[in-house]
Amino acid sequence: MSQARQSIARTFGAHAILITYTVIALFPVFVTVINSLKSRKAIFADPLALPGPATFDLVGYQTVLKQGDFFQYFLNSMTVTVASLFFVLMFGAMAAFALSEYRFRGNMLMGLYLALGIMIPIRLGTVAILQMMVASGLVNTLTALILVYTAQGLPLAVFILSEFMRNVSADLKNAGRIDGLNEYTIFFRLVLPLVRPAMATVAVFSLIPIWNDLWFPLILAPSEATKTITLGSQVFIGQFVTNWNAVLAALSLAIVPVLVLYLIFSRQLIRGITAGAVK
Repeated sequence: MSQARQSIARTFGAHAILITYTVIALFPVFVTVINSLKSRKAIFADPLALPGPATFDLVGYQTVLKQGDFFQYFLNSMTVTVASLFFVLMFGAMAAFALSEYRFRGNMLMGLYLALGIMIPIRLGTVAILQMMVASGLVNTLTALILVYTAQGLPLAVFILSEFMRNVSADLKNAGRIDGLNEYTIFFRLVLPLVRPAMATVAVFSLIPIWNDLWFPLILAPSEATKTITLGSQVFIGQFVTNWNAVLAALSLAIVPVLVLYLIFSRQLIRGITAGAVK
C-alpha cells in the first residue's frame, strides 16, 4: 500500500511540475496574443488585462494582412524550416550511425570535428558565407538559407543521435545482417524507429533557431520574394515609431507553427530528453 501511495505521489508531483513549467513557458505567449487583440492605448494602459468590449481591436491583424505579403513570408519560413529540418535529421542520422556503428581510423577525430560546430557560432563565418553565396549565385534564394541552417543544425544532431544510436542493440543489427539486410535497410527499418524520441528532440531544438532567426535572412535573402516571417515582421518596427499592434499580431501568427510542432512531438520530446535519466 505504501509503495502504491508513493507511486501516486510521484505521479501527481511530476504532473504538478509539468503544469507549472508549462504555465511559465506559455505566459509570454499568452501576453503576446491577448495584446495583439487590443487597441494601442489599451496595450500600454494595462498589458496584462484581457481584451474587452472597449479594448478589443483587430487593427493589428488587418495591418499585417494589408501591408506586405504576409502569406508569402509565412510560406517562405515554412519552406526553409521544413527543408532544413529534413536535411538535418537525414544527414545527421546517417553521420551519427556511421560514427557509432563503424570503427575506422579517425573516427574520434571526425566526431570531435563535428562537435566543434556546437561550440563555434556559425555567425562568425557570415562574411565568408556571404561571399560563397554570391559566387554561387544563391543570394536572395531560399536555397541559401536551407544550406546555412542545415550546416548549423548538423553538429547538434550528430552529437545527440550518435549517443542514442550507441545504445541500440548490436544483436538486433547483427540479426538483420544475418537475415540478408543491407546497411541501408538496417538503418531505415531497424535503427531509425528506435531513435524517434531523439530525432524529435533534435527537430524541436533545431526548429526554434531556424524559425526565429533574423540574421541570415537579413544578410542572405532580404528581397521581398524571399523574406521570412521574422524578417517581414520588422517592417512594422521603425526608428522613431513602432506599430505595436501589427508587431504583436505578426508574432502571434508566427507562434502557431511552433506550438503545433510542440503538441505533435511533445511526448517524443520528453522521452528523448529524459531517456536514461530514470531507471
